[in-house]
Formats: sequence, structure tokens, C-alpha cells
Amino acid sequence: MKGLGLNLILGMASMAVMWHTCQAAAAAASNLHPLILVPGSGGNQLEARLTEGYKPSSLLCSRLYPPVKDKEGWFRLWFDPAQVVAPFTQCFAHRMMLYYDQILDDYTNAPGVETRVPSFGSTRSLMHLDPRLKRITAYMGPLVKSLEDMGYVDGETLFGAPYDFRYGLAGDGHPSYVGTKFIEDLKDLVENASACNGGKPVILVSHSMGGLFVLQLLNRNPPSWRQQFIKHFVAVSAPWGGAVQEVHTLASGYALGVPLVDPLQVREQQRSSESNLWLLPSPKVFDGQPLVVTPNGTYTANDIEHFLNDIGFPEGILPYKSRIVPLLEHFPAPGVPVTCIIGTGVKTAETLFYGDRGFDRQPEIVYGDGDGTVNMVSLLALESEWTDRANQPLEMIAIEGASHTSIIKDEDALNRIVDEISSINSYVFSS
Repeated sequence: MKGLGLNLILGMASMAVMWHTCQAAAAAASNLHPLILVPGSGGNQLEARLTEGYKPSSLLCSRLYPPVKDKEGWFRLWFDPAQVVAPFTQCFAHRMMLYYDQILDDYTNAPGVETRVPSFGSTRSLMHLDPRLKRITAYMGPLVKSLEDMGYVDGETLFGAPYDFRYGLAGDGHPSYVGTKFIEDLKDLVENASACNGGKPVILVSHSMGGLFVLQLLNRNPPSWRQQFIKHFVAVSAPWGGAVQEVHTLASGYALGVPLVDPLQVREQQRSSESNLWLLPSPKVFDGQPLVVTPNGTYTANDIEHFLNDIGFPEGILPYKSRIVPLLEHFPAPGVPVTCIIGTGVKTAETLFYGDRGFDRQPEIVYGDGDGTVNMVSLLALESEWTDRANQPLEMIAIEGASHTSIIKDEDALNRIVDEISSINSYVFSS
């Protein structure tokens, strides 16, 4: 808990700096509503520090590595290619591990590993994942640039809400210290951003898993709060009902899109991530669709517990069943205007076929429609769920050929997102 307490202090300090900055700029009136960007999984930098309690998995993974740290011992854990590729992949995976404590009924870092999220309140840590490789690790940088061209200014009208994406949330009655703390910080950021801008309600723009957190934020606060502080929620590429890719990740590992990374070396860490359980296909959305086919049987979203056991991850069953499933059963309408912007027409894993060699081998894949990461049925889940909700404004914008990541980078897709944000701002001032 020592590391978590430190993160709390650092978060409060970061918020205080942001609050002072935007207060100083409040005198400069803007016709723009304040806007907060909430990234997806892996969409912001994450820093770590190794304490005396750290037990390296090998001599190569000692506290001496990486050699470049700040004066307090902090280094960038995500993302630094030098730490991910061989022979340091094992060190990276060990330091990124989470552990589910059945007594606490919550997740914690690996012993001796403290983590923190830099620059909460700013867009700095989500523009690119490695400051030394801005071009090839760009994430929300192009979107931030487009918003700045509209007149948005970081720390005044534009804010970022990075978080420790390894953690998720849990259903009622279950603690989720890190995820809940992020929701509380995000709420504070919304209120401060509004106060900095003359009380204007906030536009929330999320990408991918960030949309799940935003929807939870909205539904965990009363309607009066939403009416006062939220103007619009724009969810880009949100995996409302999960994705088949997460099944692939837990079964056989995912190489993170980095060459020379063995997916089996990072599989255990990926299985340990609370958020990866949250992103598994929802029974409500995927129902009886075959997700995995093996010589011994077929698994659907209704068989996730059996699937976790059969891939050799039985320890994931309890947290999935008790903490995650309640989050997958309902998508309560928040009663604020929502726009879902999605990519379509990109081949997306729909069914995975494994042979006699089991889950240590990569599967044959049958593809369907989606954005290359999230399946179409998941991208459209809110439309299906909220069809008859009279008091829930919902707009769907589909961009043909836009992939899960290109949608916040490619010019045509960015123009559609920016046009929607411009329309939201214009509507406010013409009403």
C-alpha cells in the first residue's frame, strides 16, 4: 500500500498544478467547452520504481536495470522498446504483473514494484508512449494537434486523464482501489475543468477501453451531477461488449505489436491484468457465437469460466465470476448525449481454431467485421441496448476502413471526430 499512498500524493500534486494553471487562464474566455481525453488500454505512459522488496526473476532483471532512472529511481515502464524486446522481455513482464489477493478481494502490483501515472490532467503522457520515439509511438498526438488547431489549449480547455490501464473496476460490493481512485480523480478533473471555464459542462472524449471507464463514471454519479457537468460523451472505438482479441491474448499471448517479442513470454502478465478480464467477450453481447474451437470442444462467451480453466488459468475464474461478470450484464443509459464513432470494414478476429498442439501455438483465425480489434457486435452494443430509451440521445458515426488505432491518427477519421466536437460546441452556443 506504500506505493499506492505515494501515487495518491503525486496525483493530488498534479491536480493542484493543473488547477492553478487553468485558474490563471480562466480570464481568457473561450467559446469552447472544456474537453477531457481518456485513453484506451496501453494508451499512456506508465512509470515504475523498484524497492528493496523487489525480487528479480533473473540476474538480468536486477534493480540496476534499466540504467537510466531519475534521481528518485523512477523509470518509464510503458512504453520503452529497450525493455520489451529480448533478452529483457521477461523483466518487463514480471514488473508489469498484477496479483489478485483473495483475502483483499483486489489486485496489487508485484512485490517491490511501485507504479505511477505521469502528467494526470495534461495530454503529455498520452500523445506518444516514448518521448524519444514520438513518430513511431504516437498515440493521441494527432488528435491533440487537431484539437489545438480548433483552439483548444492543454491545461486550459484541453485535459488528459491517463491511468494505470492494467487495473479495471469491479461490480458492487467488491473493492477496486486503483480503478476506483481513477474514477474519483476523473470526477475531480471534470469538476475542475468546468470551474476553470466559467462553469461550462465538459465534453468527454474516450478511445477504446477509456469508454468503459467513462460510462462507469457517469453511472456512478447522480443525474444531477451529470446534468451540471457533462455536455457530451464521445466514445471512439469503445469495446462495450469486449473483443475476441482478448480471448486470443489470454490463450496464446499477444506480442504487443513489437517485433521480436515472443507472445508466450508476456502471456502470464497479460493474464494477470484485471482489465484484460474486463475486455473478454460479454455473454450478453456475444451470446452463443463460437469464439474458440478446439479438437475437444467449442467455447462461447457463456463458457468463459471453462475456457479460463482449460487454457491453464484457473486462478482467473474467481475474479472473473465475482468482479467482472456484474459489469458485463448491463449497460445503463447515463441520460447524457452520447456519440459512438466506430471503424468498420476491417477484418477482425471472430473465431479462433486451435489444433492438437494446444494453446501454446497461435491459432488459425476466421475473420468478421469490425475495426481490426473490436468486433462489430461489440462496437454496436449500445445501439442495440438503448434503442427504446427515449431519454437517451445516441448518435452512431461509422467510418469505413478506419482501424482501431488509425481512427485517431488518419486525417479523414480525425476530421470526422473534430467535426463532431465542433458540432457539439456550436450546438451549445446556438441553443
